[in-house]
Amino acid sequence: MMSFLPLLIPILIIFVAIIIMISVITGKNKKNLSGNQVHDRNAILKEANKRLASNPKDTQALTALADLHFAEQNYPQAMKTYGILLGLCATNSRLDEQKINLNFGLSAMKAKVWSEAYKSLTIARTKEPENFEINSSLGVLEYRRKNYEKSVAYLHQALKSVSNDHDSQRYCGLSLYKLRRFNEAVGYLRNSATGHPDDKEILFALARSLYELSQMEQALKIFSHLRADPDWGPSSALYSGTVNKQKKEYEKAIMDFEIGLKHKQIAEDVLLELKYRLADCYNQISELDKALGELNDLYGINPKYKDVDIQRKKIKELTGNRNLQTYLISPISEFITLCRRLTLMLFPKTRIKVVDISVHKNEFIDILAEVKARKWEDLIVFRFYREEGKVGDFSVRELYAHVKEVHAGRGFCITAGEFSDEANQFVEARLIDLLPKEKLMKLLNKLKTSSQPSANAL
Repeated sequence: MMSFLPLLIPILIIFVAIIIMISVITGKNKKNLSGNQVHDRNAILKEANKRLASNPKDTQALTALADLHFAEQNYPQAMKTYGILLGLCATNSRLDEQKINLNFGLSAMKAKVWSEAYKSLTIARTKEPENFEINSSLGVLEYRRKNYEKSVAYLHQALKSVSNDHDSQRYCGLSLYKLRRFNEAVGYLRNSATGHPDDKEILFALARSLYELSQMEQALKIFSHLRADPDWGPSSALYSGTVNKQKKEYEKAIMDFEIGLKHKQIAEDVLLELKYRLADCYNQISELDKALGELNDLYGINPKYKDVDIQRKKIKELTGNRNLQTYLISPISEFITLCRRLTLMLFPKTRIKVVDISVHKNEFIDILAEVKARKWEDLIVFRFYREEGKVGDFSVRELYAHVKEVHAGRGFCITAGEFSDEANQFVEARLIDLLPKEKLMKLLNKLKTSSQPSANAL
């Protein structure tokens, strides 16, 4: 045992020396209000309160308390104490007014006393225009005041000093987003979202920016992620459904819109648009009863919303006329079959041979047919428009040019909508017959719902 003593003695000496050094270092900055060393915050509080009891305007005591509250993040108390010191600056030139004003503003910022923070930090910036904390805080405050241009200017200045500051990145991205400068906003929003997946406001703004920049797949991924969020879910479901609807993936769009409608708290404008677009998706897949149900709900909430009343009447009309359904919303193959039958209705006592059928997207089709009667025969172009809007003279002029191109003797233009006055005037002296919806409906009503053999068709 005695043989280990020579080894233990140096170790003990080193251990004691380390303890002494730690004590010196930790106590180095702990001084009382007179500059003498103290051991803890309680001593600072005790001495400051003692001095303030005899002199409420003791600037050393007030400064010590304010700095202590600020260091301990007790910002309401720090703000209150710095406020007292600000009132004393006019009569005490030894006080550092700039530092006091800055700390008062930063304390007010943390305490969410926005008006006081704005006034103090604006004054502080006149002497320190490149101060990071001032510029960053003013940028946030201008965002709250909806002065987005000013917010961006302050935050750009702040980010020159600290390029990776999260709050500055966040509010700069949000301000640019509010200004609809989506291309600039994306970078800041991405940086802000990195490492902060729970910041749903940033994620939504990022998704919206990507949506506006036509980066639909990236936007859809984020919107889909946010659909279940109680705050951002309804709007996110609306946008994810809209993207899927644009892709004509109606089943996915329906699921998105239905998820959005399950939320308990939905802004009225979002609620109305969710129902409106859901009804249109049901219409697109020919689930007319469901479409009508959504439109009726929508009409009950706001009967003047968009063209909801017109859409309700349209769906009711469709549900009562199978041929009209086929004409407007059935697959193109069924539409072509129906149009062939309609050509027979136009010339019931003739023999008709279809020479060519051309499909122009899902907007209209042209049927070129040879029509033979007992005393005459002719080559005729039949054009069928599916839309219910107004067909203008440009479309009719284009049909007339096509009739001449194929050397046809006559043309028919049939639509589920109407023709403009200019279109009607154009055909007055030309062999083009215009059949608006009223005449189309008479033909459709004459047809039987079930297909039947046509003796005069070849």
